[in-house]
Amino acid sequence: MALPEETHVVIFPFMAQGHTLPLLDLSKALSRQQIKVSIITTPGNAKSISKNISSSYNSPLISLIEIPFPAVDGLPVGCENTSQLPSMEFHLHFVQATKNLKKPFEEILKTMVESESPPVCVISDFFLGWTLAVCQSLGVPRLVFHGMGVLSMAISKTVWVHQPHLKATSDFEPLEMPGMKLPFSLTAADLPDSINLPDHDDPMSQIIDEVGAADANSWGIVVNSFEELERSHIPSFEAFYGGRAKAWCLGPLVLYDKVEDNYYNDDGKNSSALMQFLSEQITPKSAIYVSFGTQAVVSDAQLDEVAFGLHDSEFSFLWVVRSKTWRLPDELEEKIKGKGFITNEWVDQRKILSHRSTGGFLSHCGWNSVLESVSAGVPILAWPMIAEQPLNAKLIVDGLGAGMSIKRVRNSESGVAVTRRDICDGVRELMGGEKGRNARERAEALGRVARRAVQKGGSSDDSLRKMIDKLRAC
Repeated sequence: MALPEETHVVIFPFMAQGHTLPLLDLSKALSRQQIKVSIITTPGNAKSISKNISSSYNSPLISLIEIPFPAVDGLPVGCENTSQLPSMEFHLHFVQATKNLKKPFEEILKTMVESESPPVCVISDFFLGWTLAVCQSLGVPRLVFHGMGVLSMAISKTVWVHQPHLKATSDFEPLEMPGMKLPFSLTAADLPDSINLPDHDDPMSQIIDEVGAADANSWGIVVNSFEELERSHIPSFEAFYGGRAKAWCLGPLVLYDKVEDNYYNDDGKNSSALMQFLSEQITPKSAIYVSFGTQAVVSDAQLDEVAFGLHDSEFSFLWVVRSKTWRLPDELEEKIKGKGFITNEWVDQRKILSHRSTGGFLSHCGWNSVLESVSAGVPILAWPMIAEQPLNAKLIVDGLGAGMSIKRVRNSESGVAVTRRDICDGVRELMGGEKGRNARERAEALGRVARRAVQKGGSSDDSLRKMIDKLRAC
């Protein structure tokens, strides 16, 4: 009796934490279905990826293939991940540098195609749009991964295409979005700078045009979301592909990787200390977790305001600070002992959000963070900063009711966007007010739906199986 043909999927993440981690979760989900996965990355990213995938019980089905990152003018030597960039001003150079990976990628894929286990598809990040031409030349379907939700992608594409025709008398007048029915009012002031560009001829806009063209000609789109969360927005998003590509909602991908199996759980003394801090909080859901992601730059003056605002709220807090220059004001050193835990090390956000003591999340609203919070049933105090984060914040607060928005200073030139008073008020309301209670109830309900989506027979589990079956038939 002949053995069934092995199914093989190639995954090529963009070299950024927020883009890579969901695809590693997807790799584990595929391996659990006895699918062979090859992850392509660079040597500088291989160590952390290897450590992550080793947590999968079926890790032998997941292999790593390394491509040397090109040395290019305009980038610091040895910089292979966006988290290593001195500032986001280098991001464009970084994206352009990845184009030099095309030739070695082509050689690797050609070898795979000629092997006994040719891949049924390549799933690559949208920033790696040049992978499409290679896939087409070798007859391998390419799926694109954005790391964004359906609604944020649909809004971004609508604005990009129709921007000259989106008329409004002011930045605060609601916009009419052609072909879309939004669950909230959207104004020009709500749009991210990355898509609200007046000049489509600048270098970054040209990159967006290039990757958009590659998107439109790909076989499908892998979406880290679940149908129950964004079903009504899928048709307007797929319309940009003219019926050529389907959006496969497979998330929340984080839920395919059990928290107790996560390799970060006991990584170092700091991890043990912060988890002990949470465990020492007697009242469930009494501590707020604070993190603004890995990319946004927050001024020292603003961090001071955060520190005083958290202290003044009188709620316990666990705060991850990425700044290398900021120090806690001396007058707060003694005051926050036992009440606050501050670290500048990498933490296991998934485990923190799942802890019984965590009752809220002051967040930048990166999509991964939104999904992790929703999956854990934790409401968000939204403070969007860059990229599509303002759209994610609108969805979680106004569209889904699972969070609150923090009050912000308009046209601030001091480096302070949110005052300590407004931080204090926002934390108090989220953690102990009526609006916060309503947001928590909604977040917990969404969490239950999210967990069902990835279980056997759930919407995301079903979509994953259908996607693989269709690729096998290609």
